[in-house]
Order: sequence, then structure tokens, then C-alpha cells
Amino acid sequence: MPGPTFLRGDRIELRTIEEDDLDFLQGTMNDPTVRRYLGSRSPINGEQEREWFEERASDTDEDHVHLLICRGEEVMGSISLYPKDSTGVNAEIGISLAEGFWGNGYGTEAARLITDFGFRERRHHRVIARVFEGNVGSARIWEKLGFRHEATHVESAFLDGEYVNVDFFAVLEDEWFGRDE
Repeated sequence: MPGPTFLRGDRIELRTIEEDDLDFLQGTMNDPTVRRYLGSRSPINGEQEREWFEERASDTDEDHVHLLICRGEEVMGSISLYPKDSTGVNAEIGISLAEGFWGNGYGTEAARLITDFGFRERRHHRVIARVFEGNVGSARIWEKLGFRHEATHVESAFLDGEYVNVDFFAVLEDEWFGRDE
């Protein structure tokens, strides 16, 4: 069962990750359809998921934020925000949704909540997101939220037996607060 609500949107909440959520996270990370778009190439067993939980999700390092994407008590995925440099100027968002929840706007709402949190509460200046080639839904999230496409790293990842491009999207704090919602 997910923990308490940390951020609340119109249709979803971002809630703390609890030990009871590890089976869902492990299953989602191992799902071949989801895994392809996360860049993960190795299976994750229960012990590895527990280690991640203890080292990252339970870490007292307040720079990293890992939350569940939930609709009430139903867990749909996870989202993270973490610094990309020692100054905290740049932060990156990582998001994953179980396939049954794709295409319904849940990822967009979760990304909006965590981006806003990153600027308002963490004082990041720039937030980025990576999208592996073929993940049209993820690219659409960032475009809808006003992130700009900054770069394509050509054939920079090896997934499912082929080299694929990785697109980078970003938004600056003043762009985020100056956009039309």
C-alpha cells in the first residue's frame, strides 16, 4: 500500500514509496514493454529492488526524490527527481508507468507536479528529461509541458539489440513560470 500523499494533482497523487510497493516496482521494471523505454537491460530480482529501496528511496539524502504515481490507493508507476550536478542547478526527471496506464495523461500530470516541485521547493534552475527513441508518449509529455527539445544523442544507447537515439528535453525556471497553462 502506498504511503502518504506528498503532492496532489487533479486526478493523481504522488505518494511515498513503502516496502509493500516493491513487488509492483519490480514487476514494472521487468516488464519488457516498459523496460525498453527505461534503458534497463538486466533483470531486477527482489533483492535488487530491496537494495534500491534501502539505498535510494529510503535514503536520507534529500536531494533525490522518489515517489509513486497513484490514483487513490492504486499504484500506476513511479517518478523521480534528482540533481545532475553538485550545485543543484540542473535536475533530471525519470518516470515510468505500467503499460495499462499509458495514454491517459497520468504521466503528464505527474511530470507537471514534480517539475513544479523542483522549481518551487528545490530551487533548481533547469530540469531535463531523456527520451529513448520510439517512446512517442514520453516525448509528448515534455512537449505538452513546454519543455524544448535540446539535443539528440545519435545511437547513444543500446536497447533490444540495436543502437537507438536519445532525445533530451529541458525547461528553465523562468520558462516554466512564464508559460501559458
